[in-house]
Amino acid sequence: MAPPAPHYSPEALKFLRGLKRNNNRDWFNARKPIYEQQIKAPTLAIVAAINEAMLRFAPDNVQPPQKAAFRIYRDIRFSSDKRPYKTHQGAWWARSGLEKTSGGGFYFHIGADEVVIAAGVYMPQREQLLAIRRHLELHHEQMRRLLASKRLRSLMSEFDGQKLTRPPKGFPPDSPAMDLLVCRQWGVAAHLPAETATSPTLLKEIVKRFEAAAPIVELLNTSILPKPRKPLF
Repeated sequence: MAPPAPHYSPEALKFLRGLKRNNNRDWFNARKPIYEQQIKAPTLAIVAAINEAMLRFAPDNVQPPQKAAFRIYRDIRFSSDKRPYKTHQGAWWARSGLEKTSGGGFYFHIGADEVVIAAGVYMPQREQLLAIRRHLELHHEQMRRLLASKRLRSLMSEFDGQKLTRPPKGFPPDSPAMDLLVCRQWGVAAHLPAETATSPTLLKEIVKRFEAAAPIVELLNTSILPKPRKPLF
């Protein structure tokens, strides 16, 4: 009999709920072995298993587990919020060649209250934002078809997009793609009960949503991938 797919234990959710109430170094350091065993280790195992599945539908987004998984520590250097820890454990699969930017990718996290599974472009750089809008102006019908997929809609919901209140500069107000052009982010997400994280079906729930959203990620990345260098001679 095959071993169960990697997932989290109830102890992981208990830890995250405790961290949400006690976000301080003394509390965390006293329980760091619990974090390492019940959250960090399963996360790396889950990322590795997702990588294996993604070879089928998004091979360019496969990332080493240690690179895909986020640190639990918050960067508080320039933040007024000085709580030292995130209250969720997440991972992000950037597209190869876009690791240092904010291109399209796949994301999930477990928290005290929910499991989030998402895919798309969340925080594009200024140049990427313009490139994506130009691409969507030409391919808005394809994007709409992808977003309207019955399978995708049964699994995930479209981002609200952080929409502008007026047409972006440089685009005609009557563009047939305007509903997409006013967005500042594009993608889909699902919010599942926190207890989903403790089920052996967790991996299946993530993978089937990533696979359904993969065509959208690919379309968005098409316009922002680094151009191959031309030979000098």
